[in-house]
Amino acid sequence: MSDPVEVSPEKLSDLEATLLNTSGNVPLHNRFRSLFTLKALKNEEAVNIISKGFADESALLKHELAYCLGQIKKPSALPILEQVLTDEKEDPMVRHEAAEALGAISSTSAIPVLKKYVTDPERCVRETCEIALAKIEWDNSEEGKRHREEEKRAQMQMYTSIDPAPPTSGLLSGKPAPEVASEASINELKAKLLDNSLPLFERYRAMFALRNIGTPSAVDALAAGFTDDSALFKHEIAFVFGQLLSTHSVPALLKVLHDSHESDMVRHEAAEALGGIATPEVLPHLKEWMQRGDSPRVVRESCQVALDMYEYENSNQFQYADGLDKSA
Repeated sequence: MSDPVEVSPEKLSDLEATLLNTSGNVPLHNRFRSLFTLKALKNEEAVNIISKGFADESALLKHELAYCLGQIKKPSALPILEQVLTDEKEDPMVRHEAAEALGAISSTSAIPVLKKYVTDPERCVRETCEIALAKIEWDNSEEGKRHREEEKRAQMQMYTSIDPAPPTSGLLSGKPAPEVASEASINELKAKLLDNSLPLFERYRAMFALRNIGTPSAVDALAAGFTDDSALFKHEIAFVFGQLLSTHSVPALLKVLHDSHESDMVRHEAAEALGGIATPEVLPHLKEWMQRGDSPRVVRESCQVALDMYEYENSNQFQYADGLDKSA
């Protein structure tokens, strides 16, 4: 993880005012920039400000609030995240992200609430609770402890995000072991990724191992996961493509974005990934789905944010240094 960023009280007040502005006078993408700047602070003040945002009407924004609280990894965020998860009137996408954030913080105190909602009527919520429980158990296992020590010794992490699951054994973040980068190993990981008989946690481990390999063949293996029937699973693949920023993933992501039968949470993540990749070919597609009257709100808003990301990636701005590149 990068070191915390320090800002003045005045700057902190400005960030809070922007993030929590519901008047419509502040564009959503500006609120996102403030959110991810707060995420980079990694302190209690940031947790407190971000926690105030869950009264907002935008499911997309609330989903990102939960994500950021998980990445900050402060136990002080546990009460608000549990409150969001247990609010059955809340958008399932937001509740899912709250459960995932509980797994990211990885406190054993969250186990009871996660167990309670592992049978939730909403599939994405119960699947996320299943994965979060497995992650907390793994983090406290001998394998998990060894993994953290190996990462410290490796002193190299391409992806510093707190992922829902660790890569399959033998792969350190950003430093894959040479033997697992072969085509045969990629095929083996792909088989594991697509095996519905395995627990989601194990399939996620294969997913993040493929991310760490990052070759076109690994991208193709990940894209094959878009045929799964789990929206949660597919949304995580799109998220991973947003980390990889491989132009090789663009056709698969565009196909997802244009599929009006696909879950909103998958399409939204595809839009943000395309905004990060920021090749000229993605621009008209993002503009189209931001403007279309039949586009769901979360997709429209994601395209708006993605267009801001696109502009950043094609400029000399420094605003997103700790922002929407979710490897940070």
